[in-house]
Amino acid sequence: MSVKSDLFFEKFKDKKIAFIGFGVSNFDSICLFLRKGLDVTVLDRTSENNLDEKASDLKNKGAKFVCGDGYLSCLSNFDIVVRSPGVYFNKAELQNAIKNGVVVTSEMELFFDLCPCKIIAVTGSDGKTTTTTIIAEMLKCEGYNVYIGGNIGKALLPEIEKINSDDIIVVELSSFQLISMRKSPDIAVITNISPNHLDIHKNMDEYIGAKRNIILHQNGFGNLILNLDNNLSNSQEIFARGFVKKFSRKEKVKNGAFFDEKTQKIYFSKNDELTEVLKASDIIIPGVHNIENYLAAISAIFELVSVDSVKKVARMFKGVKHRIELIRERDGVKWYNDSIATSPTRTIAGLKCFNNNIILIAGGYDKNFDYGCLAPELLKKVKNLILMGNTAKKIELAVKNDDGYNENNIKIFNVSNMEEAVDMAQNVAADGDIVFFSPASASFDLYKNFEQRGDHFRSVVNGL
Repeated sequence: MSVKSDLFFEKFKDKKIAFIGFGVSNFDSICLFLRKGLDVTVLDRTSENNLDEKASDLKNKGAKFVCGDGYLSCLSNFDIVVRSPGVYFNKAELQNAIKNGVVVTSEMELFFDLCPCKIIAVTGSDGKTTTTTIIAEMLKCEGYNVYIGGNIGKALLPEIEKINSDDIIVVELSSFQLISMRKSPDIAVITNISPNHLDIHKNMDEYIGAKRNIILHQNGFGNLILNLDNNLSNSQEIFARGFVKKFSRKEKVKNGAFFDEKTQKIYFSKNDELTEVLKASDIIIPGVHNIENYLAAISAIFELVSVDSVKKVARMFKGVKHRIELIRERDGVKWYNDSIATSPTRTIAGLKCFNNNIILIAGGYDKNFDYGCLAPELLKKVKNLILMGNTAKKIELAVKNDDGYNENNIKIFNVSNMEEAVDMAQNVAADGDIVFFSPASASFDLYKNFEQRGDHFRSVVNGL
């Protein structure tokens, strides 16, 4: 155990600690705190009668529970409250607790305080999971001992006693994690910024401000990677204290990675000195947005890995589940799962991976998006649009109100659930068609998360 983490747990011996929720981000951390003999209470909205086996396990280890609708009414009884990312930091109960002297933190904030090694963090509205994974794979290929976590994988705080100073941490950070963070990583990547999570954040300014926390607390030795092609990402350069690299799919950059359309190659530039890194054809996952993900990853860690490691990953990495994932081919029809597409921009990026003959299944929970930007891309690429969920009518209206709409060129169907959507897609599909499940919406109207939604789609398709 590092001296820092040893002192950390010792300091909390006489503190009352509450964890809000005991899901992925908190469960193992709660177990760690209990092993250290700390006083831990779990606060959860679920009623006492509906708690699962994990709760029983935590109770057996010594955790206390406060459950039900009033689970946040007792926050001022604690010295430290560890929130899960799903609990909005600006929620009134949390802010009142802070005013009363309660320390409100998170697993990721605590980990950043204690981590003894280099941290690389990725945020953005789109592409952050794939970019994070590519970075981790390249570092592993080079021989580094890598821990991956944050918004993907498992909680990292429970691993703190195993981590050494020469390891590397790679994390994906959401706006809900970043909004309260007051430490920034050694290398920060912002893939892009576009409207997202506006059902939770009070406005776009708050959402951008949360993302900006990945930069604000870097020192002069920090490295920041920005997307030159995305105005909101690129504009964050004014907040940088350290070295800035850019990546671009459209133009050459002085420092960072860029794609040359003529040669169809990726280059890394250091003060305008170029190194050829990859051919676009080396990247086996489809779509120009994945070229952008490689550009971001290469910009972040090119000076830590060799060109050979970059090429090996590009030629072997098949992508992350639920991201333009080929499920099966049946009767000449290819079925793709893109459940990660919880916003219109994600679905637009996915549509650009294919030519015409697309049957799109879309719709879900409403995060207050304007779907006007999606309509033109649908009208260019999609011949059958199958809609379900809360946003079905919004998407349909956006399509029908677009100047390019012609009812003879696109057929729109409304269904109630996944089984009906897949059945409808099978009925209208012909040899050579693509059935593309890319909801452009969150999952919470019918599913716990996008993973559960994508798994259900896969199961129904494989059952045909």
